[in-house]
Amino acid sequence: MELHFELKTLQLKETFSIAYGNYNRREALLVELSYLNCKGYGECVAIDYYKINLKDFVIRLKEIKGLVEKKTIIHPTEFFLFLSGLNLHPFLKSALDCAYWDLFGKLENKSFIELNHIPSGSLVESSITISIADIEEQITKIENSSWNKFKVKCKGLNKNNIEKLLRLNRNIVLDSNASFTDQDCLWLQESEMITQFSYIEQPRPVGNYKILDKESSANWMADEDCQNLSSLEELLPYYKSVNIKLTKCGGLTPALEMIRKAKDLGYKIMIGCMTESTVGISAGCVLAGLVDFADLDGANLISNDPALGNYVENGKIIQSGNPGLGIILK
Repeated sequence: MELHFELKTLQLKETFSIAYGNYNRREALLVELSYLNCKGYGECVAIDYYKINLKDFVIRLKEIKGLVEKKTIIHPTEFFLFLSGLNLHPFLKSALDCAYWDLFGKLENKSFIELNHIPSGSLVESSITISIADIEEQITKIENSSWNKFKVKCKGLNKNNIEKLLRLNRNIVLDSNASFTDQDCLWLQESEMITQFSYIEQPRPVGNYKILDKESSANWMADEDCQNLSSLEELLPYYKSVNIKLTKCGGLTPALEMIRKAKDLGYKIMIGCMTESTVGISAGCVLAGLVDFADLDGANLISNDPALGNYVENGKIIQSGNPGLGIILK
């Protein structure tokens, strides 16, 4: 097996504005694992509020390259156990885990969905992100869009804006990226009209969730608060839903385990993404048959996508059914 990697700059179609800042590009690390004539791909991106430095990841990949290349082809769950012994950041572990699943499926000539017996009919639709902007500009984007579901980013709570969004009578969710106050959360969960939002994502900064009441009208969804398997039980009294992202938890292998446990605990589950290319989105798409919500619009936000594979078109998740994760570089 051979390991290759390169840094890429993903250019955004327009400025991506969230509570954490404004972004016109994302730096990405593309990982390739190859054996015989097959190549598998994984990806992680530099997210400043997660303190991700891709140059550190490149150094780490150079350190472990010899160990990875010595591995024989084994089942992906065994390969993940090997990765878990290397003390890797979850973002980097995810890129390697996804690349190996892609490679393994191509070698077996079976898709990830076939290998894991995942339903592939009647998939949920993905939302499209509406960046922070003047409320009238956000409303115009929603009204002119061909998508059916919208994730509206906000920085702090503006009650008048909430009312304007609800009057649209569209499928809308709120994502504060941890910018709501305790008082905002109390107002939201005591308001019956809040049930019109499918969910409200990560209302408070990490660890400040105990003001939330999962029995209230609001469908609180944990994003940054929900990093891995161990967080699920702790969050249970406060959140009804969780956003599982492959990069946060370390890849497809732990995501499958998180989904199983989250279902057992009664959570509603979303498969989410960062702003990433089709390499990362293809991996998220294969889990769509297991979840209640999807937010897989990352590749739709960039203008120089380097890959083909599974994709999202006007909210519809299109699974290619090709071996592995179906990823092909352009």
